[in-house]
Amino acid sequence: MKLLTFSSLFPNTVKPSHGIFVETRLRYLLASGKAESKVVAPVPWFPSQHPRFGDYAAFSKVPRHEERYGIAVSHPRYLVIPKIGMTAAPWLMAQACKREIGRILDEGYDFDAIDAHYFYPDGVAAVMLGKYFNKPVVITARGTDINLIPQYALPRRQLMWAAHNAAGMVTVCNALREEMMGLGIPGDRIVALRNGVDLQRFQPMDRQAARASLGIDGFTVVSVGVLDPRKAHDLTIGALALMPDVKLLIAGIGPERKRLEAQAERLGVADRVTFLGAVAQTELKHYYNAADAMILASSREGWANVLLESMACGTPVVASNVWGTPEVVAAPEAGVLMRERTSPGIAEALGRLRANYPDHAATRRYAEGFSWDATTEGQLQLFGRIIEGGRRLPLQQRAVA
Repeated sequence: MKLLTFSSLFPNTVKPSHGIFVETRLRYLLASGKAESKVVAPVPWFPSQHPRFGDYAAFSKVPRHEERYGIAVSHPRYLVIPKIGMTAAPWLMAQACKREIGRILDEGYDFDAIDAHYFYPDGVAAVMLGKYFNKPVVITARGTDINLIPQYALPRRQLMWAAHNAAGMVTVCNALREEMMGLGIPGDRIVALRNGVDLQRFQPMDRQAARASLGIDGFTVVSVGVLDPRKAHDLTIGALALMPDVKLLIAGIGPERKRLEAQAERLGVADRVTFLGAVAQTELKHYYNAADAMILASSREGWANVLLESMACGTPVVASNVWGTPEVVAAPEAGVLMRERTSPGIAEALGRLRANYPDHAATRRYAEGFSWDATTEGQLQLFGRIIEGGRRLPLQQRAVA
């Protein structure tokens, strides 16, 4: 089967970790030998590379075309209007990508279906493009697109239009599927296909050697994620004041860094907090192996890949009990869920983990149950049914059905 993968959440040479979960799922699908894909990953257009423009300046450096792991990736530019352009984003994204998709078709890659990731604006834009090019669309919901975007009236209407006109939908956890059903989307059109973990990239190492190489001693926890309010690193820093023998490593970049550094100083724990900045995927395994636990205090998560990455390295986790996370942390050897998402709640949960600390080998075995095989097979079955159906019915009839 020939697919066109469509998502603004896709890595590039400037931001190699941006949307890496989309790329990873696609790589495992293509490794099956039963599918091929080209990628259209639009990026925001901005006229300047001046650092004062932040992320927009970084996106301006992304190449128009590149190849990643043998996959051809195109990066057409679409206009983003800061603060006021949310409702226009799907249309602007779709219009910006028509020429590039037309070029791909003209060059002989007549794809069978569009594989879109993230419901808004990407999924809405993908359905617009699917109608324009007469191709069925499958949209994967990943978290905030379902548990936050529908709070806004017009984006919600656009999201519902896309859902009713998509040939199929995927969620990365059962909790998101149930939320979509709560919005009024029929459950028989939604398939839950959880993310897996790269068991080759993330695997146990010599823990003492890892700690020595990174200069780590004492009981140390790691928190991985962008430095913004949703990831709630402030709660983890606050918990350190209640855990005097614990050290914290924070891997990630984002707008909250100065505030978090100031908080650590104010609480008198700055000497036990290390901000690592951006850490490449290839390097994260060293920190997971060196840490005694991984903490994720997010307020919203569809399916947090970092939890499985840590477990695959044999390191248990402490996580907030939100959305799909209970589906990831579902056994004592995986770690513990917070009873409340507060600084005292984190300290209490870590105390429970330390009191009944699992064997590292058992944690790794748990993670091994989350390979990509089942997800790949589920995608092949879903796309196969949709593509075969598309050869029998025109798009308009399929949308009504």
